[in-house]
Amino acid sequence: MNQSSKHAPIGLFVLAGLAAAVQAGDYPIAGLDPSQRPAGAPEIRTVSKDGAWYEQALTGLPAPHPASLSFLEDQGNWHTPFDRPGMTPPYDLRGWHAPRR
Repeated sequence: MNQSSKHAPIGLFVLAGLAAAVQAGDYPIAGLDPSQRPAGAPEIRTVSKDGAWYEQALTGLPAPHPASLSFLEDQGNWHTPFDRPGMTPPYDLRGWHAPRR
């Protein structure tokens, strides 16, 4: 294998990254200046937590629910590993990956 063929995958990776950056266009990128929210950046204005949301969030946790779960009241529309399936058995203590009956 010659020297140039060893670096070909790296070159393709760099070109793919550049193509993605060009494709992003004028879409605002939040976080470039943490003290300033970019004009036009998307905003979450409301959070809807209906019964289905709580059922999903409390999967595998039998009632009565302890007070330590009160953080769910403050949970917004950001990512949290608490309300999504994680590791598979034998580490799946909440039964996220159990077959549905």
